[in-house]
Amino acid sequence: MMDLRPIGDVALCTLMESPDAIVKNEGWHRRLGKGARWAGGVLLDLVYPPVCLGCDAPTAVANTICPDCFTGLRPITAPLCPVMGLPFEISLGPGALSAEALADPPPFGRARAAVIYNEMARTLVSRLKYGDRPELAQFCARLMAGAGHELWAGAPILVPVPLHRARQRERRYNQSTELANALGKLTGLRVDTSLVQRTRKTRQQVGLTGDGRQRNVQGAFAVHPDILVRAKGRPIVLIDDVYTTGATIKAVTRTLLKAGVEAVDVMSFARVVIGAELPI
Repeated sequence: MMDLRPIGDVALCTLMESPDAIVKNEGWHRRLGKGARWAGGVLLDLVYPPVCLGCDAPTAVANTICPDCFTGLRPITAPLCPVMGLPFEISLGPGALSAEALADPPPFGRARAAVIYNEMARTLVSRLKYGDRPELAQFCARLMAGAGHELWAGAPILVPVPLHRARQRERRYNQSTELANALGKLTGLRVDTSLVQRTRKTRQQVGLTGDGRQRNVQGAFAVHPDILVRAKGRPIVLIDDVYTTGATIKAVTRTLLKAGVEAVDVMSFARVVIGAELPI
């Protein structure tokens, strides 16, 4: 029988209930919570009607893009290079590597990206990165979760490419951390934002040559002192918004490998592809 005396902790009250009553009570609270969240979402949509994340056109639901903007994205799908994740025009057979992977083998194991970096992808990344639109990470992460499905085996730790503290204060948040957190919720994987830090404030990579990008990020990263304890032997997947020349990603990877991490992969929302519509 339920004890009806007023108490401050609902959990204490449930201790006096029968097992059947507890199950019914939990189910009732769960349904009430879902109903409250639904009503809150409806009210929010009335006050702030959902719009396309790319062009601000009205949409039926929040945190998505309209059909016109969606057709502007170019998903990266097979056939592709198993190392660099670069798309092939035709299948070259199992294990065939891209020219980039052969000419300059990367320190990481595999790189994957959801879309080619073109005009539409640039709009989304720019809004996420500089436009104070962290909610864009939820949409980007949905595409990344599918594109990176090969990387999730082995329960890797998701590690966002870090910003220097000064730059993060300027932007208010790190777009790579927003992507990692959203991706972690979708995949159920653990996110560790402290595993790697950027110890030196570097110039922005935009506009630098490939060699200039490498020099810019050389020695700019450091790992957590207890990295091997925190990682517990699990592989790491680095999360970033755009893979350009890979200079930053490679610098972070080498820092992790030097510290004793055994396996590092890379997942980004967009990837620059030579010969595609828009170089960075």
